[in-house]
Amino acid sequence: MQRGAEAVHAANPGALVIMGGLSYDYDLSFLAARQVGVSFAAEGKLVFEVHWYSFSDARAWETGNANEVCARAARDFERRAGFLLARGLPLFLSEFGADLRGGDLKGNRYFSCAAAVAAEHDLDWAYWALQGSYALRQGVAGMDEVYGVLDWSWSKPRNETVLPRIQALQRPIQGQFSFLTISVLHVSMTHGFDRRAARAGPGYGEALPYTVLFHPLTGLCAATVAANTLELSPCNETDAWAYAPPASTLVLRDAAAAGLPCLRAEGRGLPARLGAKACGDALSTWRLASDSGMHVAVESPPGLDGGGGGGMLCLDVGADGRSIVTNPCACLRGDGTCDPERQWFKLVTSTRRVARRPPATLA
Repeated sequence: MQRGAEAVHAANPGALVIMGGLSYDYDLSFLAARQVGVSFAAEGKLVFEVHWYSFSDARAWETGNANEVCARAARDFERRAGFLLARGLPLFLSEFGADLRGGDLKGNRYFSCAAAVAAEHDLDWAYWALQGSYALRQGVAGMDEVYGVLDWSWSKPRNETVLPRIQALQRPIQGQFSFLTISVLHVSMTHGFDRRAARAGPGYGEALPYTVLFHPLTGLCAATVAANTLELSPCNETDAWAYAPPASTLVLRDAAAAGLPCLRAEGRGLPARLGAKACGDALSTWRLASDSGMHVAVESPPGLDGGGGGGMLCLDVGADGRSIVTNPCACLRGDGTCDPERQWFKLVTSTRRVARRPPATLA
């Protein structure tokens, strides 16, 4: 591998050199014990790539509890590749994707989990695949590419819901430019790609770090709307939140109103709402309740919904597909038939410029 990298460097000293891992580019864990020794290491042009698909854990995604499987998959990604980021080394998720026809349970669950991991780490990536079909592949004329963003005819998206999920990850989250702002689509079976930009050194922030409530199932983020409620909006229109794990209020950090408004649960099926009163009580103290770290929950006191013994209320998407409400937390553990993705909100650190929004008017 070193000899190949040196050959690329000798042919073009200005080019980035991308090095893959073992097991079909799935595993870079061997670098934890010993780094690659190349003559140009100090020049900041060596990049490591990794692949991640659902079929590496297909049985678990199909039958296991999605929260538990996602937690294990995220830890495994850290073990085999993600640790490089903590060491200051550039990592490129050079292939990820899923069957976009909509009926693949393992792919659907994996995709939300992978999007959350990509957002958390602000990963540079390439999606497999753009093409919707092949003139000839494996001896078959006109073979369909079910992972393709385009349909068989290449004339329209295969699945309209996928594009915003991909687009949400295109712009760097933790800086105007990360080591590589690639975020491109594979167009062939090779590892070639068009490089949109490549800049040495870390990215720079447009704003002080803040928290974003990212919804990986839709690729949208939580933003305030009328009556101090929340809805899913494009992530470039989000608010700046402040949160201190493992449990704290979710505070609208940059609000101009007196006091720092916090997010409160008001009951089953009701909108989560901003308010400045009683911040810090049970209904405004949010914790991450599942192994995936994506169930954002409060402890509901007994009687809040007119009876019962209380329990946990989680952020959820309302029946209209945009409003953010609270409902009893679903699929936390054990049940492999339950799909929790509607209640998955990833708390992601961002340094993007915050969109200017009208100040909240609090009662």
